Amino acid sequence: MRRKYVAVLVLVLAMLACSLPSQVVTPTPAAPVETQTPTFTFTPEATFTAAATLTSTVTFTPTITFTPTISATPTFSFPTVTVNKQAHCRYGPHVAFLHAADLYPGDTGIVDGRYEYSGWLHVKFDKIKYYCWVAPSVVDVVGDISTLRYNEPDLQTVGYSNYAPPGNISAVRNGDEVTISWDQVEMTTDHDRGYLIIAFVCQNGNYLWWPFSYSDQFTTSYTVKDEAGCHAPSEGVLYTVEKHGFSKPAQIPWPAP
Repeated sequence: MRRKYVAVLVLVLAMLACSLPSQVVTPTPAAPVETQTPTFTFTPEATFTAAATLTSTVTFTPTITFTPTISATPTFSFPTVTVNKQAHCRYGPHVAFLHAADLYPGDTGIVDGRYEYSGWLHVKFDKIKYYCWVAPSVVDVVGDISTLRYNEPDLQTVGYSNYAPPGNISAVRNGDEVTISWDQVEMTTDHDRGYLIIAFVCQNGNYLWWPFSYSDQFTTSYTVKDEAGCHAPSEGVLYTVEKHGFSKPAQIPWPAP
């Protein structure tokens, strides 16, 4: 019975609720929600180290520096001589020239030249302080003489002279002969070594170097054969010779054939 009254009461209340005016329910604002600004912790990204760094390889073209090859210049070896008999070394390349020194077997020296017309050798002997000329027949040579230059004797560099050349020189032709004459040069007996003629003459079609000397001052003429038919005219010079050296040369006025 009690359950019945309860059911009726619920029904009445329901009906009453339906008939009541609607009410607007204003919601109670919710409490503000605290907004938290998130704190970001920067975690750096992992840095990757390349295992290998590729660096382009630049190939340089080398600059070629020219380095000359130095070749050793061979040292020329002058021929040497050894005297094989007693002889004279002279101030010119012929027996007509003034004596310069005595040579004896075993004397040695070095050859630096030769004479074109006589083949004599220009030698510096070990025992002598100056050069002189020697005949090839009185020395034994080691080396090639043909490689040597021709030397020309310079009589003005030999010692000195206290005398002038001969004066009043003349030359007279008689066919194929020429006679040369001059005035005597008076010298002391100690100084006197006579005269020297150096000429080029023509004989049998050959142009010949022709030296000649007198050993004293008293002979003052000389005759030589000289013909026509050579490529150059004959000529000659005359010197006064004393023991210290030679005078200046005097020209011989040579007559044409």
